[in-house]
Amino acid sequence: MSLKKIAIVGPESTGKSALAQSLAAHYKTEWVPEVAREFLEKLNRKYNAADIEEIARLQLEMEDVKARSANEILFCDTTLLVIKIWMENAFGKCPDWILTSIKSRKYDLFLLMDIDLEWQPDPLREHPDKRQFFKDWYYRELVEIGANWDWVNGLGEDRLTNATRILNGRLLVNPAKD
Repeated sequence: MSLKKIAIVGPESTGKSALAQSLAAHYKTEWVPEVAREFLEKLNRKYNAADIEEIARLQLEMEDVKARSANEILFCDTTLLVIKIWMENAFGKCPDWILTSIKSRKYDLFLLMDIDLEWQPDPLREHPDKRQFFKDWYYRELVEIGANWDWVNGLGEDRLTNATRILNGRLLVNPAKD
C-alpha cells in the first residue's frame, strides 16, 4: 500500500501541531513536526527571507525522513504551502523553487484548521488579529491548487474526533491494530 500523506495547514494558533501529533498516535504512525519553531528559537535575531528558505528545505528533508518510517499514513504539521503564505505575507514574494515544489509534492488530503480555538500567545506568533485573513488565504490557495481538502474544527477532543471522521470517510483509513 502506498503512503498517504496528510497536510495540516492553517493560521497560527489553530492546533496544527497538537492535531498532527494526536493523529499520528491515533493511527500509530509518524508525524512531521514544524521545523520553523526550533529554527527560530535558536536564531536570536529577526528572521529574513533566506532563513525561511532554509526552513523550507529543512521541512522537506524532515518530511522525507519521516516518510521512510511511517505506517501507511504520514501527518505533516506544515508544508510548503504554509511557507509560501508566510513568505508572501512577510516579504511580498515567494521563491520560484518553493512554488514549483508546491505543485510537484503531492498530499492525499489537506486538513485546513478553523480559527475556533482561542488564540494562545507565543513569542513566535505574529498575527493574533489576522486569523480570519489567513484562514481565507489558505482556503483560496487550496482551491487554486485543486487540493483534496476539508475543514477541521471543534474544541478539545472534538477536534481530533472531527479530523478522524474526515480521514476515515475521505481516505478510508482506520487506526492501526495493536
